[in-house]
Amino acid sequence: MKKVLVFVLGVFFLSAQIVCADVAVTVYNNNRALVKEIREVSVKQGVQVIEFDNVASQIDPTSVLPKFLSDAGEVSKIKVLEQNFDYDLVSTDKLLTKYIGKDIEIERTGEDKRSKLKGTLLSVSGGLVVQTSDKIVIKPQGEVSLSKLPEGLRLKPTLVWLVASEVSGNKKMEVSYQTGGISWNADYVLVTNEKDTMADITGWVTINNMSGAAYENAKLKLIAGDVNMVAPRMLAAVARMKYDMDAEKAAAAPSFQEKSFFEYHMYELQRKSTIKNNEIKQIEFTTARNVPIQKVFTYNGSQNGTKVTINLDFKNSKENNLGIPLPKGRVRVSKYDGDSMEFIGEDNIDHTAKDAKLSIYTGNAFDITGERKQTNYKSASRSAEESYSITVKNSKDTAVDVNIVEPMHRWNEWKIIESSAKFNKKDSRIAEVLINVPANSEKTVTYTVKYTW
Repeated sequence: MKKVLVFVLGVFFLSAQIVCADVAVTVYNNNRALVKEIREVSVKQGVQVIEFDNVASQIDPTSVLPKFLSDAGEVSKIKVLEQNFDYDLVSTDKLLTKYIGKDIEIERTGEDKRSKLKGTLLSVSGGLVVQTSDKIVIKPQGEVSLSKLPEGLRLKPTLVWLVASEVSGNKKMEVSYQTGGISWNADYVLVTNEKDTMADITGWVTINNMSGAAYENAKLKLIAGDVNMVAPRMLAAVARMKYDMDAEKAAAAPSFQEKSFFEYHMYELQRKSTIKNNEIKQIEFTTARNVPIQKVFTYNGSQNGTKVTINLDFKNSKENNLGIPLPKGRVRVSKYDGDSMEFIGEDNIDHTAKDAKLSIYTGNAFDITGERKQTNYKSASRSAEESYSITVKNSKDTAVDVNIVEPMHRWNEWKIIESSAKFNKKDSRIAEVLINVPANSEKTVTYTVKYTW
């Protein structure tokens, strides 16, 4: 028979407490959130204990900031003397460990008879060991009864303050703190048209809450940007993962409002939302229809061998039905095949300002390949020359434009002194040329570069 714990709870001293009047959560990209709660508490004159339970188990205790919201003349009349975070939570192992050396009672059943075993708990490692009046019993079976909840154990993570007050009455108390275990990122879905010239783009905010607390009807803000954080001494928490696609996403709910904040960007949800513990929630934050895109084939033989990459390029501009700062995240690309939508690739984007260009790498072309060969090399005392032949083969039934990219990585001073096509100097390390390859044929480009030092 399994051991079942039965115990009588002692009475905790709790100041009178009303359900949260207000909750606000600001979530960052780096597994951190700032939580602000306002609760109403009953305060009496004198020194007393005030407790907040249902706070995040991954709270950073050093970040907690309590503040009493009252009339200007009364603020200074309530002083916080001490602040504690109690996170030693009730569990079978902890309860039994706290009872080592104390009396327990085990009720056992067998052959329609019930008996009680009373004694002192000696150990819980590998099973219970109980000292009775005349023997030591190892691994007794039955229901274990404990007289009371040991001191120091909590049912939920709790913030505890010792305060001294000169006033009495119900007061609003605002508590803010940082917690780990909650993060957000952006997920985008890009769907191209038949000719890969237009796309519909939908952006989702994905929030993963494993902080150990739920936030009911919270004001939600998201910060996009690379915010520096000093590695905290966070408390470990084990959470069960589940996936819960927000049912409200299908409704025509207000989306996020974006604004600049310091040197970052803030996205504020224009309604309240409940973020459950151990939940992944998705909320739509942007939609753009008929965004002009360009399919770009690129051959960089020095890096990719024979592979020709495929990218979808577009500009994040108002003219393209976008034009808002886009937070970093994953872009999944799909295309319709008749009535069905098929996945064709995905890529990650960094934080992208408005009017900036985006290039989404979807994969490598099947019917377009390249070959790069060095055909000559010679050197002198303060110079060197290299010659290359680059061939792009097109097995498609239509002509394609392919951008050939050639890194110039030997020395900074370089110049293409001979070529069969006009190369453009993209920057100090890259030369490129755009060629058109007819259907079911190939085209070769040759060049010689001279390095000097």
